[in-house]
Amino acid sequence: MKHLLLFLTLIFIFAGCSSKKYYEPEDTKGNYNSDTVSLKGDIISMNKDGATLNNGQIISKRGLSKIKVPKGYNFLNISDNIVISSNYKDKVLVDSKEINVSGVVVAATLKDNKLALLYSDNSIELYDINEEKILLKEYFTHSFVNDTRIANPYYMSNIILFPTLDGKIVVVSKEDNQIIKNIVVDPNGQFNNIIFLDVINDTLVAATANKVISVGDGVLNIKDYSVRDIISHDNFIYIATIDGQIIKTDISLNIINRKKYKFAKFYVLAYGSSLYALESEGYLINISKDFKSDKIYDFDFDNEEKVIAIDNTIYYDNEAIILK
Repeated sequence: MKHLLLFLTLIFIFAGCSSKKYYEPEDTKGNYNSDTVSLKGDIISMNKDGATLNNGQIISKRGLSKIKVPKGYNFLNISDNIVISSNYKDKVLVDSKEINVSGVVVAATLKDNKLALLYSDNSIELYDINEEKILLKEYFTHSFVNDTRIANPYYMSNIILFPTLDGKIVVVSKEDNQIIKNIVVDPNGQFNNIIFLDVINDTLVAATANKVISVGDGVLNIKDYSVRDIISHDNFIYIATIDGQIIKTDISLNIINRKKYKFAKFYVLAYGSSLYALESEGYLINISKDFKSDKIYDFDFDNEEKVIAIDNTIYYDNEAIILK
């Protein structure tokens, strides 16, 4: 009886493995050839705006920097030309100034002398770094499971947008440091922290792993997508979904074009002269601007390592590749 149960179990396991489907293009253009840069280190932590290498160097929207954060610190953001990093314990480093904080800071943005902070317990804080005092502190529902792509706070003219870990954007007045309102993006998802936050032509666009919203001219648009990655470029939004779709929308989330790649599992989106999508089985898909054609390249990388794309560059393994 025991042998029968073991036999049936093995059949079930092998049947499950054999039923897995993988993306397989009919043809490829061969290896993708472009300029590469050695990172001289491995990515150990990352968020939506950058990453930290194990040698202390940082990756940001400005590319691979010679700037290094001290051992034990992790890059969060560059704002006002100043690097902000966290030790994920009780300190934040703003340039060379060490600030004691009340917990683990996972996102931060600096504007003038005001440091906007998001903590791992889903509290937000506005801190005056010159006067060394807290201007605002507010707690929200604790989120126990989060996507690693945590978006940083965003300064927009006279307001500050705080993305939270429970699917909201908290709008704070920059003038009097008070909460004006909360914008609910995704109240129900398991991984519902804000992973994308941008303002395009005065329209707020934000996303969790489950939803994408845009808010402009008093109009709220909400779309349900299982998001693998999302980027903006030239007033368009590009979304890669779990079911293998690549979708192009306007800032009101109206679909302009879309393509479906059967069984594809996308890691990141990037934009060179047109859109690129990195697929887990080792393919780099380049889609034309009008979405009428694509080119598929072989792209060897370790899909068990951390991968991040910023603008026209993909950082992977120990290399960075600049897309044409």
